[in-house]
Amino acid sequence: MKVGENVRTKHKGSWLIHLFPIPALVVYVLFVVYPIFSAFTYSLYDWNGIAKGEFIGLKNFLTLFQIEPYNKMFWNAFGHNIVYFIVEMIVQNGIAFILAYILYQKIKGTEFFKIAYFLPRLLSVIIVGFLWKLILNPNFGALNTLLTRLGLEEWAQPWLGDPDTALISIILVNSWFGLGFAVLIFLAGLQSIPEEVVEAARLDGASGFRLIWKIIIPMCMPAITIMTILTFIQAFEAFELVYAMQGSSGEPFYSTDTLAVYFYRLAFASGAGGADSSAIGLGSALAVVLFFIVASVSAVSLYVMRKREVQQ
Repeated sequence: MKVGENVRTKHKGSWLIHLFPIPALVVYVLFVVYPIFSAFTYSLYDWNGIAKGEFIGLKNFLTLFQIEPYNKMFWNAFGHNIVYFIVEMIVQNGIAFILAYILYQKIKGTEFFKIAYFLPRLLSVIIVGFLWKLILNPNFGALNTLLTRLGLEEWAQPWLGDPDTALISIILVNSWFGLGFAVLIFLAGLQSIPEEVVEAARLDGASGFRLIWKIIIPMCMPAITIMTILTFIQAFEAFELVYAMQGSSGEPFYSTDTLAVYFYRLAFASGAGGADSSAIGLGSALAVVLFFIVASVSAVSLYVMRKREVQQ
């Protein structure tokens, strides 16, 4: 009887376990679902400052894509986000994979190098942006000073003041900042590969680049998938580092504008459209477009890459 009573008591209390996700669900709804729903709602109205005006449907979206200067500013920022993603994939993830593969060989000091690579990630993005802004200063920055002392004066330039180098400089700083996280993700993927598979490939004559291309990379596709999607999301949400190094105006000459920076300027600051009565509506429309770009591309990429993983 006592055993039966204990079992019944256990089953009676088991429903309580379903209450544990509720706090997380509430936080998710308040800080993720509600803002997305609000942005979509705001984008359908005209605004007089912060006062909601009449319902105008998709007019804000049409303005964003068809009327100057909004359409030019949107496509300019969109192009910069594409460049952001491509350069990060090549520089950050390319270097991170090479470093992860070196650490995968269990070299001496592996644990030290993992900590060293990840250290920048522990810093605030604002601090990183401020420090690199000082390093890249054309007058007294450490980079130009070093180049001058090495006899490479012709290489010294206003890195953040030149439209041709400003965006690339910010992307490279971001790649340095995120390198350690990417190294750990790739290293985890490499370490999940069964050693007997690698040994069998080596016995069959695979070595060097052929081993990496035919065995290591296909077996590491889950980690590559994760980093590709995270890099895309980060590239299209790029704001903090750009804001810390160049502000919200996209200087010089809008060469560092991203969609997130343009959204901030539209919705909250002065500038192109910033003082317009429908700025909040346009900003909300841009936020909705940005959400659908990130969500749709991430979902499609995840589906395609997961399919490739299954086929391999």
